Amino acid sequence: MSLSNPSQLLMRNSDLLEADCPLLINLPADGLLAAYLEEYPGSKITCFNNNFEQYQQLRQSQPGKVELVFDSHYTNTKKHDLVIIAFPKSKAELAYTLAMVNPQLAENTRILVVGENKGGVKSTAKLAADYLHHIDKIDSARHCTLFAGQANTQLPAFDIHAWFKQYKFTLGGIELEIASLPGVFSQNALDKGTELLLNHLPATLAGEVLDFGCGAGVISCFIGKKYPQAQLALLDVSALALASAEKTLALNGLSGKTFPSNSLSEVKGKYQHIVSNPPFHQGVKTHYAATENFLRQIKGHLKPKGNITIVANNFLSYKPIMETAIGMTTTLANEKGFAIYHSQLK
Repeated sequence: MSLSNPSQLLMRNSDLLEADCPLLINLPADGLLAAYLEEYPGSKITCFNNNFEQYQQLRQSQPGKVELVFDSHYTNTKKHDLVIIAFPKSKAELAYTLAMVNPQLAENTRILVVGENKGGVKSTAKLAADYLHHIDKIDSARHCTLFAGQANTQLPAFDIHAWFKQYKFTLGGIELEIASLPGVFSQNALDKGTELLLNHLPATLAGEVLDFGCGAGVISCFIGKKYPQAQLALLDVSALALASAEKTLALNGLSGKTFPSNSLSEVKGKYQHIVSNPPFHQGVKTHYAATENFLRQIKGHLKPKGNITIVANNFLSYKPIMETAIGMTTTLANEKGFAIYHSQLK
């Protein structure tokens, strides 16, 4: 398997990778692990991912060779002597990641941060100043940069609850409190697309409702308050989103089933209603394939007379896909750059 550009930069500096118990955080499922183990076969590697797609890919490609962890935060009895972090798509997530891993480190453990320049990795020194000592730029190539620093273990104990941002909003007479971890969509306020969707939900929602790409759980919690007979299921590829959704449900006195899924990979049942503000960004690149595949395959997860309602930027050509894959599709609203599409099975 070929190496991504950040992984090539890491292996170009393989002398920095020598360690007994390295921890790799959110590194892509490319050929890095194979190259790493070929260079240092005695290393006991742990891979932590909060992205379920990457976790699944690693599980398939490296069965039994490394310890794999998928969660919103990392805990382990191990003491790691090296940490390698892929620079996150949300800059706020870097500080969260460094604080999260700190209890698992010895003083002066080397921390490497690698990423694409256009993704913001050059801001590492500024963002990590409170968490690392002696942060230096080590190398730059293939439009990527590698930074190194030493762990500052003289920090307060990590408490995930301290990292949730909370805000309230009222819409249609319904007041909700939202909790969101760094890196989760719409962390600071209700976004315009979701607001438009909530204003154009079906007249009634009863039975099983799937919130695809639930984020912090805004859509599900609004539905739970407005339609108390609804049975909520929330999925997301991000463990940070799922942890946020669970906290948001609890804050609003609601219950629902949350589960990770790479698009529809873990969806087994059928639903009466599917509601979504589907993501179309992946990393620093615009990425539509996941949502388009979801729309092409979702009909098999709708019950008879079931329906799906989504919001999307109105320049995205989702309506023709829905008409072909699901059936007659109506545009319920088109304003402020967003459109609401609704498909109903006969």
